[in-house]
Amino acid sequence: MSPEASRGLATSLAPILAEVCENRLSTVHWFKTDWQRGGAATGRAEYESENGPCEVVVKLPVNQRELTWTRRLQPTEATDDEPVVPRLFASGAELNGYDLAWIVIERFPYGPLGRAWDDHHVDRMADAIARFHRTTSAFTVDQCPSPEDWHGLLEKARKSVTDNLLEPRKQWRQALKLVHDKLDSLLREWRSREMNQWLHGDAHLANAMARQDGNACPVTLIDLAEIHAGHWIEDAVYLERQLWGRPDLMKQHKPVKAVAAARKRHGLPVEEEYPRLAMVRRTLLAATAPSFLATEGSPKHLETCLRWLEMAPKDLKIV
Repeated sequence: MSPEASRGLATSLAPILAEVCENRLSTVHWFKTDWQRGGAATGRAEYESENGPCEVVVKLPVNQRELTWTRRLQPTEATDDEPVVPRLFASGAELNGYDLAWIVIERFPYGPLGRAWDDHHVDRMADAIARFHRTTSAFTVDQCPSPEDWHGLLEKARKSVTDNLLEPRKQWRQALKLVHDKLDSLLREWRSREMNQWLHGDAHLANAMARQDGNACPVTLIDLAEIHAGHWIEDAVYLERQLWGRPDLMKQHKPVKAVAAARKRHGLPVEEEYPRLAMVRRTLLAATAPSFLATEGSPKHLETCLRWLEMAPKDLKIV
């Protein structure tokens, strides 16, 4: 569903939503952020909770995954920790007879972190990712990770280098040929990883909010629509990849190391060989970047991708 269609549907269903919420929900003011990528309509409102009125965000529709995990990860009386996901005030799997999931969650006064860079962002995000992994570890991983078509993406990337005259073409061709020749062994290593962890799957700076001001305040991760099973290094490299277009920041910050350190602080396992697994993941992502020039085609990002590919033979001993 397109964002425009979602907002139209949400507007028409807003009075019914208010009734379902027992008239605790005020008029919803729908909006779209610059960083919003999903198709859900998002709106601001006020909700009359047991503790008095509070500002909330309404999302409609959301997928079943986001509804399920938003409900699952709500804090209990037994924990004093600040929840790593938004507090939930109301939710439902249907509306007006339609299979239309929706949520009413807290509105954060601070964030997202993606609005402006700060040198504390990486450590705060790493801590949030580790807290998310710790919280979700209470739930059995009962699904297989979604398959990734690395062979198809790599062929598309090699074609894209030629079709789009990507420079430096010779280096790109050489790097992608090596990955192509070693792809099966790389994939055997990647697919042999432990996949017993729930991942956020979309832990970027635009999905990072805070309940209080200040760099020491914990970050909360929003937008749970991409949660899936896998290995923690995937969330770590995902965080790192947001800096690939900023070589100046890459020199100062090491997101994968930061996530590993945060996991140790929170009592989560970290394998000794995790740097190698991270390099395998980087190699696969960097090699397939030319397949996504619309979203990953900035010169600085591609420059970093090529640099990873040129480092891979030595780091992974795949020459």
